[in-house]
Amino acid sequence: MNIVTAILVYFLVFWTILFMVLPWENRKPETLEKGMAGSAPAKPRIKEKFLITFVISGLISAIIYLLIHLNLLDFYEMSREMMKEDGVE
Repeated sequence: MNIVTAILVYFLVFWTILFMVLPWENRKPETLEKGMAGSAPAKPRIKEKFLITFVISGLISAIIYLLIHLNLLDFYEMSREMMKEDGVE
């Protein structure tokens, strides 16, 4: 895996994880202020959620890199097998 592919994998994992982390511990405020959406969280904690996402994404991306680097995950072999199953030579 080259550096460009690694960066793309990281960002794909990052955005997927971010959308999973954003709803964590969101609570509605007890009293709504004028002009405030009823679904807006009282304390969004965006910095903390980005930090959590950064760490989890780094770990998952490192695992993906290791799986590819150690040839435990070979996309070329997977595609060859799928082509054989489909009867494409």
